Amino acid sequence: MAAITLHTNRTLPSLLHTQTPKPTFSHNLSLISKSSNSQFHGLKLSNSSNLSIPSSASAKSCILAKVSEGTLPPVFTLRDQNGKTVSLSKFKGKPVVVYFYPADETPGCTKQACAFRDSYEKFKKAGAEVVGISGDGSESHKAFAQKYKLPFTLLSDEGNKVRKEWGVPSDLFGALPGRQTYVLDKNLVCRLVYNNQFQPEKHIDETLKFLKTV
Repeated sequence: MAAITLHTNRTLPSLLHTQTPKPTFSHNLSLISKSSNSQFHGLKLSNSSNLSIPSSASAKSCILAKVSEGTLPPVFTLRDQNGKTVSLSKFKGKPVVVYFYPADETPGCTKQACAFRDSYEKFKKAGAEVVGISGDGSESHKAFAQKYKLPFTLLSDEGNKVRKEWGVPSDLFGALPGRQTYVLDKNLVCRLVYNNQFQPEKHIDETLKFLKTV
């Protein structure tokens, strides 16, 4: 019988198909500002800013709105630009437009505030009040209102407690506070919810259009 010779000097990798390992990505990606004065619509960044992108689970949690059409929003008492306390119940008996915006003096928020200012007489004609809310302090609101001659109330929600209670959704994976407007009727029941981060002046058009129907 003929002898069979096995060559065993070949290494295992040469006998098997090698697989290129797939790259792994860290979930802890961060957005870092390149400029100490970066402003993107309502986002203020500094060189020390390190904004982590949350996981998909936490991103979902910040887009679940708690106030919807037909519901009564949570009541609040906040300080206005003059340091006086203002409660939501003060506006009962007339329609009220409550708009949450990211921050004073950012480009998008300034456009939005000035658009509300320029149409303020139309809101008054509709019998409605306008109230802006952000996380800035009363002093910031006062300077903002004086600089742009804003005739309506700005409320300070430091710590964003009311924003969270109302369930205002964030943008850019939670890095940018949401821009959302609510129209409440004379009984403070929510009748319209409008969200548009990157077209701030559309909030005025949509709310005025809606007020004409009520």
